[in-house]
Formats: sequence, C-alpha cells, structure tokens
Amino acid sequence: MGAIVIKSDNAKNLKLLAALAEQLGESVSRLTESQIEDMQLGMLMKKEKTGIPVSRKTIFEHLDS
Repeated sequence: MGAIVIKSDNAKNLKLLAALAEQLGESVSRLTESQIEDMQLGMLMKKEKTGIPVSRKTIFEHLDS
C-alpha cells in the first residue's frame, strides 16, 4: 500500500485531483492543516530518532529557542 499527499492552496485543483483519484478507483482522505502538521512532525521525529533518552526539560528548552 502506498500513499501520496498533495498540498495546494487551490481548492478547485484539489477537488479535481480528488475526483480523478476516485474515478480511478482509489480512496481519498482529506486532511486538516493540523493533521498535516502532526504527520510532518511525526516524520521529522522518526528521522531524527537516536535511541538516546532525552529529558522533557531538554526538549522544551530546544523548542523555546
């Protein structure tokens, strides 16, 4: 199973692409901006994972900077 995410500010183009995917027999899921941000954060966390424990305090110090 594979997936693609297409992000556009043009609602008309997104509607057209979704209709095309559905016409081809594929399923279409619409994501909110918050869901996209969550997905991107998860991908970044997975990429940067080191296996070394880090304290909550250290994480928030880096987020604040």
